[in-house]
Amino acid sequence: MSTVSCSTASSSRGCGTSFPSKTSSLPALNPPNFIRIGTNSQSDILSSHRLTLVHENRKAWSSTVPMALVDERQSTGQNVAHPPRILAYDLVQGDLVKWRWKEDKSVPDTPTAVLLHGILGSGKNWGTFARRLAHEFPTWQFLLVDLRCHGDSASLKKRGPHSVASTASDVLKLVGQLRLTPRVLVGHSFGGKVVLSMVEQAAKPLPRPVRAWVLDATPGKVRAGGDGEDHPRELISFLRQLPKVVSSKNEVYNALMEEGFSNDVAQWVVTNLRSTGPSSSSFSWAFDLDGIAELYQSYEDTNLWNFVENLPRGVHVNFLKAERSLHRWALEDLQRIHAAEELASEEGGGVEMHVLEDAGHWVHTDNPDGLFRILSSSFQVLRP
Repeated sequence: MSTVSCSTASSSRGCGTSFPSKTSSLPALNPPNFIRIGTNSQSDILSSHRLTLVHENRKAWSSTVPMALVDERQSTGQNVAHPPRILAYDLVQGDLVKWRWKEDKSVPDTPTAVLLHGILGSGKNWGTFARRLAHEFPTWQFLLVDLRCHGDSASLKKRGPHSVASTASDVLKLVGQLRLTPRVLVGHSFGGKVVLSMVEQAAKPLPRPVRAWVLDATPGKVRAGGDGEDHPRELISFLRQLPKVVSSKNEVYNALMEEGFSNDVAQWVVTNLRSTGPSSSSFSWAFDLDGIAELYQSYEDTNLWNFVENLPRGVHVNFLKAERSLHRWALEDLQRIHAAEELASEEGGGVEMHVLEDAGHWVHTDNPDGLFRILSSSFQVLRP
């Protein structure tokens, strides 16, 4: 696996390729290429356009020949206008992905899937699952995005409003800047509504047909879990009351447990704490909690039923309900989705409903095998 890093943590070094040790998270697999792109300092203008290619024999050679995938300009040694960083992202590629040179029109666009996380998450949430997809479908590449106010994108100050629509616009701009043509869009929870908004907003760069997956979210009203279950709004509100800098992750974990949040949520939340210095004596959040509060309010308020019930031709939307979801699916939601299934089939679009057994809201960790089987249909149908 090769990694090109341009994250905030390594911005002083620009983009570089490294090879992980043998203790990979998927040791039994021939790992796909892995590219990490984050935010850069101004000094990285030239170095950020240099990528390292890995051949079949795993020998690496450096090149400044421009690639349409990331940037088409050659580095000339002169000052050039650097496109603004839109969002931080990871790009996981199968072994058979072919680079398309600017001058070479004979190689078709690489089939691409975009994977979006939920509130308080990051693109890394999809890392293991994306590598599995890349291994099974080696001609595909998978774009894992840190949405606005989350992960490495939190340091990129975005203008308000922070909403589902503006988040979708960010991803569309990123896809356009990278000259990618996504065929599959997958969004979990909040990311699911972002996926719907992306397809609603864009004629380009989304091709037709497009398959969109909305994982454990509905187009309209957000219904939080019942008594004794974790409520995202309450979680966000509580986190905003905590100090912005804490002395340890355990301090936050204990505070969450004392407040009544579940052990799973407490453990997950503290993964978003980042060391503020080399001594790891203090930690701060990797996200913008004020912006996230706005995003969650927009998630509750945004209603995309009209779009789902009037899909354009060639758009196929798949809803996936987790069997043990914390977020309640009302009978009305299921009835409207089934009605949309019939209407869409008559109009040349498509709506489908799926249920993931033995899974709570965190579908890609609760039942990754079941989710993999369900999602695989999109990549099998759209094999290039």
